[in-house]
Amino acid sequence: MITSRSLCIIFFCILLVLLPDIVRGECTCDPEDEDRDKTQALKYKLAAIASILVAGAIGVYLPVLGKTIPALSPERKIFFLIKAFAAGVILSTGFVHVLPDAFENLTSPCLDEHPWGDFPFTGFAAMVAAIGTLMIDAFATSYATSYYRKSHFGEAEDNVSDEEKVGEHAGHVHVHTHATHGHAHGSIEYAGESELLRHRVISLVLELGILVHSVIIGISLGTSESPKTIKPLVAALTFHQFFEGMGLGGCITQAKFKSRGVAILALFFSLTTPAGIAIGIGISSFYDENDPTALIVEGIFNAAAAGILIYMSLVDLLAADFMNPKMQDNKRLQFGAHVSLLLGAGCMSLLAKWA
Repeated sequence: MITSRSLCIIFFCILLVLLPDIVRGECTCDPEDEDRDKTQALKYKLAAIASILVAGAIGVYLPVLGKTIPALSPERKIFFLIKAFAAGVILSTGFVHVLPDAFENLTSPCLDEHPWGDFPFTGFAAMVAAIGTLMIDAFATSYATSYYRKSHFGEAEDNVSDEEKVGEHAGHVHVHTHATHGHAHGSIEYAGESELLRHRVISLVLELGILVHSVIIGISLGTSESPKTIKPLVAALTFHQFFEGMGLGGCITQAKFKSRGVAILALFFSLTTPAGIAIGIGISSFYDENDPTALIVEGIFNAAAAGILIYMSLVDLLAADFMNPKMQDNKRLQFGAHVSLLLGAGCMSLLAKWA
């Protein structure tokens, strides 16, 4: 005789068998049934282009103003707090914004189960990008410092040899002292140039990671035709671009590029997301966000961008600053930097609710 307990067990087993199919049934590749209004959506997109362009330019140029505003100079303690906040923003962008989008793209039901369901491609692509960033970072820094050493110290050694030949009859003590002074001066100069080259490599690699995901989010916004979707994204992406610009601007400031180099890097950063939106507007009539090729390309690029941003924020921004002797010797500055880091990461994570 079947008891009520047996019926409950049977019902529970049937539910366990059918639940995956029920959940899977909710995920379709059909276009979402949204309130579509192309005219209204276009107005929001144009507003987004203007606001994101202005916010990005202000954000990236704000740290650069440290050259004219003493309070924002990289040598000041407040600069550590600004960089910690910006690094938190970039770290949150990688973990909370870009990486989840990549997971969503590469685990979409619109993709074939084999091979996309057999292997965690998102994490793998992010890992490869992070390792690739490390290799580029190391090789570029090594090559630049080696080139500088050969071009500068080779000349210095030739000069020292010439001085030794001229001063052979003047006595050994004078020549030795002069040469030692020259090597000491050269070592200090070399250390400063090596650090400067490192900052330049960091700036260029960080900009690359930011540009990749900026184009993608711009195209995503540009292809949407739902005002309800676009409206909250405009404000969220404006703040997003401003905070990211501050992080990149801090790195550009420390790299001490010439005015032309600063202008080019800032211009590329400011224009990338608006350009992505413009591209999205142009292809919105035939673009299908659920197309397998679009999902794979977007997912791989998002994962790679996340790996680059996470590596750069943790290794080149946070670790470098938090291990800096200036911060290690100042407990109040350390505490302030930790608070700034948490604020930056928290603010950017909160924006993930809308963007």
